[in-house]
This record gives sequence, C-alpha cells and structure tokens, in this order.
Amino acid sequence: TFTVEEAVETIGFGRFHIVLFLIMGSTGVAEAMEIMLIAVVSPVIRCEWQLQDWQVALVTTMVFFGYMVFSIVLGLLADRYGRWKILLLSFLWAAYFSLLTSFAPSYIWFVFLRTMVGGGVAGHAQGRKENKQIIAVCSCFNPFFSLGKVFWLAGSLLIIGLASVVNPTIGWRWLIRIASIPGILLILVFKFIPESARYNVSTGNVAAAMATLQKIAKINGTAVPEGVLREPTKEKRGRFKDLIHPKYLRTSLQIWIIW
Repeated sequence: TFTVEEAVETIGFGRFHIVLFLIMGSTGVAEAMEIMLIAVVSPVIRCEWQLQDWQVALVTTMVFFGYMVFSIVLGLLADRYGRWKILLLSFLWAAYFSLLTSFAPSYIWFVFLRTMVGGGVAGHAQGRKENKQIIAVCSCFNPFFSLGKVFWLAGSLLIIGLASVVNPTIGWRWLIRIASIPGILLILVFKFIPESARYNVSTGNVAAAMATLQKIAKINGTAVPEGVLREPTKEKRGRFKDLIHPKYLRTSLQIWIIW
C-alpha cells in the first residue's frame, strides 16, 4: 500500500507541477490586483462622492472584514465539498462582484460590493494552499514558495501602473473592469486543476484520488507506485476551542498578533 504523499514523491516534480505553479501563482496576481485596487481608487472616489476620512478608511476595513468572515465559511465548505469547487466558486464570486462594483451608483453600494469581493478573494487561499502542498511534498522544490511571492508583487505593480494610465483618462470604473480580467481568464484554465487527491482519500473516494495521481504521473511521464492507495487513519478534527487550550494559547496569541 501507499499514501498520497508517497505517491506524489514517487511521481516526482515535472511539467504538471510547473503548470500548476504558474496557474496558482497567477491567482496571486488576481488577488493582489483586487486588494490593492482600493489604494488607487480611494483618492478618486473621495473627490467624486465628497467622502470624509473615515468613509474612505471604511472601504478598506470592509474588504478585509469580508475576507475574514468568508475565510472561515469557505474553509468549512472546502472541507465538506472539496477544494476545487470552492476555488472555482470564489473566482466566479470575486469576478462577478468586482464587475458590479464598477457600476456602483453610490458610496454605500461601493462598500457593500467591495466587501463581497473580499469574501470571494478569501476563497482563493483554500485551493492555493492545497496545491502548494502538492508541490511541497517534493521537498527539494521548496524554493518555489519564495518565487511564488513574485506573483503578488507583480499584481500590485500591475494595478498601480494601470491606475496611473486609466484613472486620469477613462476613469476608475474602467480600472475596476480591467482589474477583473485576470480573475476571469483564470476561470478558463480551471479544468486543468484537479481536485485534491488528499481530499478525495479523506472522504473515502479512493478511485477519484487514484485517477488524479495517474493523471499527474502521465503528464510528468512517470508512474504511480505499485500497490493500493490506502486511506489515512481517521483522526480527530481540530476545533476552534483547541486554539485557546492552555497548551496552544500562547502560540495562538503570538500568531494572531503577528498577523
């Protein structure tokens, strides 16, 4: 018998992982553009709608509030229905509400719609973390984690560069529409991203997990290990109150403060 981790290690790093890395890295570009968009749009809407300082600040606050709340909700849904479905839903969600934001008739609508965008962007992390683990199992390729940060920086620079050209000419509404394009394009390549084999095994769907591993092996030009894929030992799932257990409380507080 063999586990998913042992299978991924045997299959090795190849074309599949490179393509997966580029696709998941590109989600960082889309995410950075949506998050950093507020910084380059806020000065413009402040003048257009005669906003006070607290109103401008509230926009950013609500984006991250949406991110925080939906991170919890989408994380639970990803555990129940699968990473692929939630990742696809999050991109459709974020792109839809981002485009709607460009038609916002008032400040209140703008804040609400950007909050929804923040909620959609929160789902990107559910699939990105899972697929990073697929690459990370081949421990010698951990430098890809550092390289992945380049995508976020690229998205930040891209939206700032676009804003310097688009805002003074055709306006902030078109800037938002253009910023939605990367997320929409990524939806078109979602067919390449498989459901997590680890998730399928955890839910007892061993056949689907094997199909995913065989697909990866075929693209890489290798083969899965000999034997039968086994399900992991059922373990007690973590709960929120575990984070504040005396054993972990100090670590939890430190991590929360750092973040």
